[in-house]
Amino acid sequence: MRILIADDDVTSRTMLTGLMKRWGYDVVEAIDGAQAWEELQKSDAPKLAVLDWVMPVMDGVEVIRQVRARSAEHLPYILLLTAKNGTDDVIRGLDAGADDYVGKPFSLGELRARIQVGRRTVELHSRLQETQEALNHQATHDPLTGVMNRRAIIDHLEKELSRVKRDGGSLSIGILDIDHFKRVNDRYGHQTGDEVLCGCVGVLGGLLRDYDLLGRLGGEEFLVVAPGTGDDCNHLYERLRAAIASTKFTSRAKPVSVTVSIGVAACDGTAGLDELLAAADDALYRAKRSGRDRVVQAESP
Repeated sequence: MRILIADDDVTSRTMLTGLMKRWGYDVVEAIDGAQAWEELQKSDAPKLAVLDWVMPVMDGVEVIRQVRARSAEHLPYILLLTAKNGTDDVIRGLDAGADDYVGKPFSLGELRARIQVGRRTVELHSRLQETQEALNHQATHDPLTGVMNRRAIIDHLEKELSRVKRDGGSLSIGILDIDHFKRVNDRYGHQTGDEVLCGCVGVLGGLLRDYDLLGRLGGEEFLVVAPGTGDDCNHLYERLRAAIASTKFTSRAKPVSVTVSIGVAACDGTAGLDELLAAADDALYRAKRSGRDRVVQAESP
């Protein structure tokens, strides 16, 4: 784990650096408060910091105040190290946002123990953050294909519609349905069907732009949200259709080919969410009735 040591006294800084390295830390040094503040603003800033209180340019307490004023997601665990041992000083340092306080002169055992407390705190916070992120992902993503689930993709579409209405521009959506997918499940089994679903997502994801989004509405039906595409948007969805039609999907049973039908609706900000989805859904059914394996664009919703 990386740790920041900030002390303007060369002797103290060299001693602390040597101790931290001996205890297994990767040390980043700062010669004053300004340099410490600079290091703590970096995207890869150390998650542990030992700051001397009295430093030029910015003292340790001011650095702590600046750090705590940030809205960054991962703030460091900060130990304030100083000869100011009065009760008022301790209160002032902790009120500024220090996580712990060690007075000079200190014992090596006490310092190491307090650093270990900080390390455990950082590691616990990291595990909690990872758990929260995993739960958030599970709540918004389809467990089979990994793309957004129905609720998440609809929420995203609603936000995109609000953006278009507010700032102008356009977007299009495409409701994509795998043709005769029941036949795949009936003939080869549901495991092969799942492999085909994941394969289709892989093909689509490779063709969409970074800011396009793909979500699973349910079963074999998917929704593409493509900002910046207006009435003349069929070329995007035609590429998606053609790519699926030309791909043989590997499965445990045998290579499987499928086609898709896509209903497309474009919006310039005048249509509401339900209206836009209904238009795309109607276009999808017209694509199915017209023979499948095609893109049909809705009339302006």
